[in-house]
Amino acid sequence: MKTDTLFRPFSLKGMELSNRIVMAPMTRSMAQDGIPGQPQVDYYERRAAADVGLILTEGTVVDRPASRNLPGIPFFHGEKAMAGWADVADAVHTAGGKIAPQIWHTGSIRGGKWQPEAEAESPSGLVGPNDPNGQAMTEADIADTIAAFASAAKQARDAGFDAVEVHGAHGYLIDQFFWSGANQRDDTWNGPSIKERSRFAAEIIKAIRDAVGPDFPLILRVSQWKQQDYKARLTGSPDEMTDWLLPLVEAGVDMLHCSQRRFWEPEFPELDGEEGLNFAGWAKKLTGAATISVGSVGLNSDFGGAFVGQGSQTSPIDQLITRMERDEFDLIAVGRALISDAQWVQKVKNGQMDELRGFDIEDLKTLA
Repeated sequence: MKTDTLFRPFSLKGMELSNRIVMAPMTRSMAQDGIPGQPQVDYYERRAAADVGLILTEGTVVDRPASRNLPGIPFFHGEKAMAGWADVADAVHTAGGKIAPQIWHTGSIRGGKWQPEAEAESPSGLVGPNDPNGQAMTEADIADTIAAFASAAKQARDAGFDAVEVHGAHGYLIDQFFWSGANQRDDTWNGPSIKERSRFAAEIIKAIRDAVGPDFPLILRVSQWKQQDYKARLTGSPDEMTDWLLPLVEAGVDMLHCSQRRFWEPEFPELDGEEGLNFAGWAKKLTGAATISVGSVGLNSDFGGAFVGQGSQTSPIDQLITRMERDEFDLIAVGRALISDAQWVQKVKNGQMDELRGFDIEDLKTLA
């Protein structure tokens, strides 16, 4: 198997990547008091030293009272947290890598019995259809949240990161505004079309672009599915997808990180068949933006099993090579495989496929 296509360089607004492989953002929840420290420095540095092209950090939350939903999730605000993140960025750069934080607000999703610092907030006080939790955001809450995202992005630039990613997927706050099942507002932050429900995200993107300037790369993670409903879809056609994503690109997004549970599945098979474009492929075609694909790369089961005690064995990456060779998308993100095997990229580059480790759920317990 020739893997050369994965190891072509890639450039985005002056961010020069040595290859097309991204470490996907994966929640680890091990930051003591929300402050990243030496364990996080070592964790990301190991992947950078092992040739990951771009590291996206675990979700790290913006400055809102209810932005995180589990203890141990790191903050991306405050002097101590930002000093810790600067140390992470410096270590990754010293190891020869590139890194971007994923900035995040968890909305009304709550993890386990832990109670966060404030009541959950979301567009309508809903987690999903007919599922209440917390409070509906006021206009002041919305304005403060937009400002918090812009502030976090500016701090990312100032701390020496190479780009910033906004988490707009998987049923968290920004995605709850996209989703009619969670957005039941009767004001201008809602509407019958996905384009109208995208206003909140667009205003965040515009505010970030104003804060960081025109040349700092801005990535937005999006998904059709929600953790509340794996079968949920925001759009059912290319026209609807254009209405959703193109205004966000026009607002300032440089790259769309298109999350699906299995990257090899076609987004609209009724239009281009079972080997047709995946989500990232369609997003690139419709918007002209660069895209990252993601979803169970190199593993034999999707990520859902990881949370019910199932591991995943390695599986061939032939289809990934095929799709990358035809430039269906620009970058590919790897998640669980890089948790269990920090040298995954080097092994693929060197053709050591028989030495790749499968994902082991026990590896979620440490920052190895």
